[in-house]
Amino acid sequence: MKVMIVGVGKLGYKLAETMISEGIDVTLIDSNSKVIERINDHLDVLTVNANGLEIDILKELNIEDYDLLIASTNSDETNTIICTLAKKLGCKKTIARMRNPEYTEQLDFIKNELGIDLIVNPDLATANEITRYLLKKYSFYTGDFAKGKVQMLDLSANILPGFVGNRIMDLDNMDGILIAAITRDGDVIIPNGSTELNEDDIIHFIGDTRSINNLVDKYKLNTNRKQIKRAMIFGGGKLGYYLAKRLIEANINVVIIEEDRERCKYLSNNLDNVLVIHGDGTDINILDEEELSEMDAFIGATGFDEQNILMCLMAKQAHVKKVIAKISRPSYSHLIDKFGIDAALNPVNITVSNILKFIRGGKVVSVSLLLGEQAEVTEVIVDENLHIVGKKVSELGLPKGIIIGAAVQKGKVIIPNGNTIINAKDRLIIFSLTEDTAAIDMFLKPKKGGVFSELWHRN
Repeated sequence: MKVMIVGVGKLGYKLAETMISEGIDVTLIDSNSKVIERINDHLDVLTVNANGLEIDILKELNIEDYDLLIASTNSDETNTIICTLAKKLGCKKTIARMRNPEYTEQLDFIKNELGIDLIVNPDLATANEITRYLLKKYSFYTGDFAKGKVQMLDLSANILPGFVGNRIMDLDNMDGILIAAITRDGDVIIPNGSTELNEDDIIHFIGDTRSINNLVDKYKLNTNRKQIKRAMIFGGGKLGYYLAKRLIEANINVVIIEEDRERCKYLSNNLDNVLVIHGDGTDINILDEEELSEMDAFIGATGFDEQNILMCLMAKQAHVKKVIAKISRPSYSHLIDKFGIDAALNPVNITVSNILKFIRGGKVVSVSLLLGEQAEVTEVIVDENLHIVGKKVSELGLPKGIIIGAAVQKGKVIIPNGNTIINAKDRLIIFSLTEDTAAIDMFLKPKKGGVFSELWHRN
């Protein structure tokens, strides 16, 4: 498979890094020579220092031979034009990043008329994810799969009585639940039954929703049943705007604190029933005046990770129940659990997940980058043409870094073992370490003569 990425900021770089690990042939185009130099020092890809809008450049690179072009420059309009040009010149599929709120009501028209196959909006996708989390009853972060039948949640071993010092095989009340992974000292490991749990381990559980709920109730972890009624957003950028709109739709009272006066005017004019405060959100006096301690949720949504994390810690000290930080640096994700922040979401990871889902096509339902980008969870619906149909899990030859965490067979959630047989139409929740994700291709490989995901297998 051949992919061209135009615009190599955080999203373009992460996409390239992820695709290279999966054996995809990647070409990167950027007009900034310093960006190209940095890429050449870190990634083994073809790089071109040029403007992706130049038709001659696209022709010289034989754009018609590419399966996919992703336009991720800083300009929505530029991304749209690049995708349109690429499609006209013979590129099979195109993806454009568009972040401007003014275009959100026109996305279907833009896609249909300009030949764009997928439009991604990192800020909107992140706002949707934050809203989903805030509307859940748990005070810790969970991920949903198989239309809500399967959940994955992360908990510290320290808050689970009887876990620290014991082997996984010796734990009680684990029916319907699997420990898919453990984060230990910043590294992710795939455990087995004899793995002993240590202090400060972050345990990543996966199981059917009822069993997960039972685990939460048994250890009295569900300490926050209070419905979210008031939320404070620190930062009124695109993420803050989209998030405020979503929370208003959920009948939540919203306060936005934004330092830029012109941005405050924009928010006030375009958001109904939102209190917009012009001021420095790091000023504790302003937070006290706006009754931070009375808030049910606080979201750090500025473009600065350090400010988001710092103010989330302040919100925690003010006893705000749910605290979320937007982060962009992968290295900070390891600090979140130590700081006690409930969730940290990376818009780049969320967007890459959506693009990977599109690339893998066919029966791949969802992809989530997790655990500081060291692991991935992929949900697959088994097509009848896949070669794994009729085989036992023990016959699949899974690498140590891949585990089938759960399967939904005929509507029933099971935790597979070596004797579990894979059937057509099963939903598989596959947990994999990043270095082993290329092996997931085996799940997407059809039997000889079968047809599955033309885009993915054209290589």
